[in-house]
Amino acid sequence: MAASGSTTATELYKPYAESHVNFLYNLLFCDDINLFKTQGTEKSVGLWGTLLAERPDKTALRKVADDETNEGRVRAVAYNRLRTLGEAVAPKRLLGVVVEVPFQQGLDVLAAFSEGGVRYLNQSGKVAIFEGQGNPVEGLAKELVLLSQPLVNKIGPWDKQRLPPPKSGNVRITFLVSDGLYFGEGPFAVLQQDAMAGPVLSKATQLLQRVVALGTQ
Repeated sequence: MAASGSTTATELYKPYAESHVNFLYNLLFCDDINLFKTQGTEKSVGLWGTLLAERPDKTALRKVADDETNEGRVRAVAYNRLRTLGEAVAPKRLLGVVVEVPFQQGLDVLAAFSEGGVRYLNQSGKVAIFEGQGNPVEGLAKELVLLSQPLVNKIGPWDKQRLPPPKSGNVRITFLVSDGLYFGEGPFAVLQQDAMAGPVLSKATQLLQRVVALGTQ
């Protein structure tokens, strides 16, 4: 289990045939500020203007990062920028959970964020996105993040670049935390039996079933 804190350019992995799905995949980890800057002019005003400024206001960034009403991925970007600027941040604040499961046909990825948002990338390349207060999977997403906090409290940091998607037979759980990316990886059956990872995978499965029932695009 480990953590990583880069917000500079990272390697863009391409587990999907569709370029826009690969883009969404790499965005999930909130560790490359340049990806967010390519999303258009709507990202240059308001809260995102604070996050993406060439010379960011550290006080404004900290306000965004510490505001629990903001999206988890927004807070993750803010914390990452603060660390890049050499600022100290509170450790172990969990902002999102990303579960990756490779299949013969491709990679399934489920991401849940602290405010209840969810993104699901199906191995086929289909995508489901749920955002906003009151979305139909908000409760399950928050439960997944809450269940993951004890695991985050226990594990240590990874100080290298984010790894490529997991190999066949493994499952990886990545945690977006105020002080970097943490992750655990291993055979599904092994993690499923783990006292701390097991409940996380069980809740992720429950969330995935609900997402699939609601449909993908």
